[in-house]
Amino acid sequence: MSFWTRRKAIDTAAGDAAHQLKKTLSWPHLIALGVGAIVGTGIYTLTGVGAGLAGPGVILSFLIAGAVCACAALCYAELSTMIPAAGSAYTYSYVAMGEPVAWFVGWSLILEYTLVCAAVAVGWSAHAQGLFQMIGFPHALLAGPHAGGLVNLPAVIISFAVAGLLALGTRESAIVNMVLVAIKILALAAFVALTLPAFDAGHFTPFMPKGFAAHTIQGPGSDGVKVGVMAAASLIFFAFYGFDAVSTAAEETKNPKRDLTIGIVGSMVACTAIYMLVAAAAIGASRAEVFSKSEAPLVFILEALRHPKMAQVVALAAVFALPTVILAFMYGQSRIFFVMARDGLLPQALSKVNRKTGTPVLMTLLTGALSAGLSGLLSLKDIAELANAGTLAAFIAVGLSVIVLRLRDPKRPRVFATPLWQLVAPGAILGCLYLFSSLPAKTQLYFLYAHLIGAAIYFLYGVRRSVLARGEASAV
Repeated sequence: MSFWTRRKAIDTAAGDAAHQLKKTLSWPHLIALGVGAIVGTGIYTLTGVGAGLAGPGVILSFLIAGAVCACAALCYAELSTMIPAAGSAYTYSYVAMGEPVAWFVGWSLILEYTLVCAAVAVGWSAHAQGLFQMIGFPHALLAGPHAGGLVNLPAVIISFAVAGLLALGTRESAIVNMVLVAIKILALAAFVALTLPAFDAGHFTPFMPKGFAAHTIQGPGSDGVKVGVMAAASLIFFAFYGFDAVSTAAEETKNPKRDLTIGIVGSMVACTAIYMLVAAAAIGASRAEVFSKSEAPLVFILEALRHPKMAQVVALAAVFALPTVILAFMYGQSRIFFVMARDGLLPQALSKVNRKTGTPVLMTLLTGALSAGLSGLLSLKDIAELANAGTLAAFIAVGLSVIVLRLRDPKRPRVFATPLWQLVAPGAILGCLYLFSSLPAKTQLYFLYAHLIGAAIYFLYGVRRSVLARGEASAV
């Protein structure tokens, strides 16, 4: 069998009993995991960045990014209930399209999750800097080289703190996550309640001052930046995904056939409503070109409306709640690493599960170290854009997997069937391709470089050391 045609069987995708994760989660944990992942840096920080690219049209950017994610979420719900194994899009691609595609998707997920953890750590640092300044941290330790400092130490600290929490156990982490998600939602509800009295419909005119399609600004100092509604959507897309982190919990879910659908679809619906409401309230209370210049736009708006105490409360809520995003994605990243190691595409020693906690402790700590290194040195915008590229590639693979398995195995029972899959799956693929084309050329180039490195690792190691490859060799 050629390595191009190696595929996992659906019924054995979860691996052997010695390398399986402990089942400790139910649907409330999964919804909290999804909401914790989705509602975070996107609404607290990237709302301002998106408004700077699209003006009031950023609301339309949220809608477009949400629609693409909704199509992908429905595809994820079908596949996660049909293949209740850890690994998310990587595992689905391995079953549907084979090992080389699975490696490419797994590498994209590594890129996505690691960079998301780093980006959110940078966003958390922006909200927590006041606290660190009070302690006496110098500026050189509060910002990376891009902002005139040496290292963003708060971002490094939070990355390692979340990794330590995850290493203690999945259920324990999930309970802490649920509490922090509740704090986050209450803070956003307070923001909406305080800004609605200052709502001014005039702030929405002109609605799309920089146009709809993504285009590059011309003139000196433009630095090749793309603007427009679609340019903002390609960045804000970062704010919506997170439901895919729920699918990585499939192997640790007590009743995956019921709970995964509730967790994925439920968290997506709840978060879309939250985002649209908060974005509308923000623009109604302050002009987009004003609050877009702030790294903490919601706090900025409340201060401008003379609610300094509530601004501090929202900032404090972000300090406590943004780590839920890091937790969700670091959880997903460690599981992707774990499954790829279990499949032999990475050293199998990395797939060891701690007997006491039922978690892959080594992989979790390695993920924390990678996130800490990136967040300490890079800017939020660069990290978020490159993370989006990896996510878009994974979502395209999930849409393709639905189509391939529908055509190849149409009679297999599907606990949750994607409605109108002939439209939804291609819609997810085409939407993601369009968003990818709207990313900056520099980001697309970095994505290519990253995957050339990934291809080298696969052909030097994984293609001969994978479990399927060794099975072929022993059968000869």
